[in-house]
Amino acid sequence: MTTSRRTLRLGGAAVITVGLTAALAGCAPTPAAPATGESTTTAAFEHVHGLGADPSTGETYAGTHQGVWQIPTGLLPDSYLAGAPDATLTRPAPSDGPAFDAMGFTVAAPGLLLASGHPGSDPSTLSAPNVGLISSTDAAATWTDVSLAGEIDFHDLDAVTLPSGALRVYGYDAASGTVSISDDDGGTWSSGAALALRDLAADPANPDQVFATTQDGLARSDDAGRTFAPVPGAPMLYLIDVQDAAAGGGVVGVDPDGVLWHQAAGDGTWTRGGQTQGSPEAFGFVGGGAPWLLAADRRGVVATDDFGLTWTALVAAPA
Repeated sequence: MTTSRRTLRLGGAAVITVGLTAALAGCAPTPAAPATGESTTTAAFEHVHGLGADPSTGETYAGTHQGVWQIPTGLLPDSYLAGAPDATLTRPAPSDGPAFDAMGFTVAAPGLLLASGHPGSDPSTLSAPNVGLISSTDAAATWTDVSLAGEIDFHDLDAVTLPSGALRVYGYDAASGTVSISDDDGGTWSSGAALALRDLAADPANPDQVFATTQDGLARSDDAGRTFAPVPGAPMLYLIDVQDAAAGGGVVGVDPDGVLWHQAAGDGTWTRGGQTQGSPEAFGFVGGGAPWLLAADRRGVVATDDFGLTWTALVAAPA
């Protein structure tokens, strides 16, 4: 499912392990950061677990190990999203909600955020040791328990709209190594395939189709995550998303060397694009008037509208 504010200085951007095998291990809970100031920003952006943007407002988010933050987009062109760029936001801003470890994070629908993870330093507002699935309709200011409170820590989440209008939510439970599927907005769940994956992404044009990156290559499920099979001819991808119909559909992803690839939905042809700096730790398709993509790499949080040939820094990491 992330031009430059290069004056923004963070205290340290995490560099992800290049090997896909090591990346499958996930991330452990992280101790709380200081409560305010630049040190909090630094600690939050040491691990960016997810990136996304609300198509109804243009607000752009990073799910971090210190909660959900809004990302400045003021120097992006009007092709980014309706409602963006937002010239009033000049620094990454924490939400008013709890600074929990957002291991799984996605913009599930316009105005709706979904997350999972650990409660962090303030477990009184979220269930421990794992928050299950939680939702926010006020830009991460408050969160509501949806299901599995105290039980599950989804390390990856994605959501697509079913013909009925309900959301199908896909979650990856890293502890059990299984895909979970909900067809009622995350209220109840069924078990899907068991496999070691780094990233999953559902096709908004076909809710039964979901892709996963594994150490054996890109895999696809055509039965809503119950079974997966290799995708012939696909590059060895590390992080992925699926483009919407306005961008032509197809998978877009980045390999362990940071090279971007995108697929033509019609014939499955893969095209090599530009490159990130190192293997990013988060990656997502945004769309808009151009195929905007977000990534969190050694530079910080960056955006591209030409599949990585050029990049715009939104949140800069230290030199």
